[in-house]
Amino acid sequence: MEFRHLGRSGLLVSEISYGNWITHGSQVEEDAAKLCVRAALDEGITTFDTADVYAGTKAEEVLGRALKGVRRESLEIFTKVYWPTGPGQNDRGLSRKHITESIHGSLRRLQTDYVDLYQAHRFDNETPLEETLKTFDDLVRQGKVLYVGVSEWTAGQIAQALKIADEMGFDRIVSNQPQYSALWRVIEAEVVPLSEKEGVSQIVWSPIAQGVLSGKYLPGQPPPAGSRATSELGAGFISRFLDDDVLTRVQELKPIAADLGLTMAQLAVAWVLQNPNVASAIVGATRPEQVRDNVKAVGVKLDAEVLKRIDDALGPIVERDPAKTVSPEKRP
Repeated sequence: MEFRHLGRSGLLVSEISYGNWITHGSQVEEDAAKLCVRAALDEGITTFDTADVYAGTKAEEVLGRALKGVRRESLEIFTKVYWPTGPGQNDRGLSRKHITESIHGSLRRLQTDYVDLYQAHRFDNETPLEETLKTFDDLVRQGKVLYVGVSEWTAGQIAQALKIADEMGFDRIVSNQPQYSALWRVIEAEVVPLSEKEGVSQIVWSPIAQGVLSGKYLPGQPPPAGSRATSELGAGFISRFLDDDVLTRVQELKPIAADLGLTMAQLAVAWVLQNPNVASAIVGATRPEQVRDNVKAVGVKLDAEVLKRIDDALGPIVERDPAKTVSPEKRP
């Protein structure tokens, strides 16, 4: 495993993070989830990402039990707040009330006294940004949160938060967690240039495009049984890629991966890690062997010729529009 700094902070994170968005508490049984976490630890992964909303808070519980007994100081545990975690009108968003109540719930479920990174899961258009940032800063000063980040924020929203933090003396955002893959490059035009200038790293999710870049989804054929495309939650996110034009183009990556001695999934993860603004790529797994496969992307260097071959293969199906990064106008 190799490690990178998170933004301009002193915190080092593993280049591959283990995430449990769809898997823990919903898609796989707890015993299987624990085996995946153990495989991640065995492969040198120290960074674990979750969120209070995943599996209706159950994902945090499963991760907390899976990591129990592991030396806390050897881990970087990340979680998030924003999406609904209950029926109440204040069980969502980035108000002082919801953030404060959510961090206490997350710490209890994760069985830890603090989280290394607490992330605003989306931008809250109904809460003054000063209120959100002040609450995060208070949690840092209380020792419950070590670093603060965001997820799926636009360049303008990140810039606004950094300006307020500098003016008010709050801890600055050190990271953003966007979707990013060879198919989905919407952060490259605006978010990445701003982040490089301001010392903010990307912790990217879906580097394999929900499994599409693994090559297992074939044009003209139904999704494999038990795949993410057949799960109730995963199907909604992967549907944008399940187009025959996209799947046909993705198959053109197969000889590129073969020439490098990589699986297509390894090529996909290696591709996002070529971006120096990416601190870590989040991978999920339903089986331990998937974790072991993905970590082999660490240290792979793709030269300019290979990157061009990938661009040529994918061509016009790549999504680059920065306007695709959006948060709800109203809290869900």
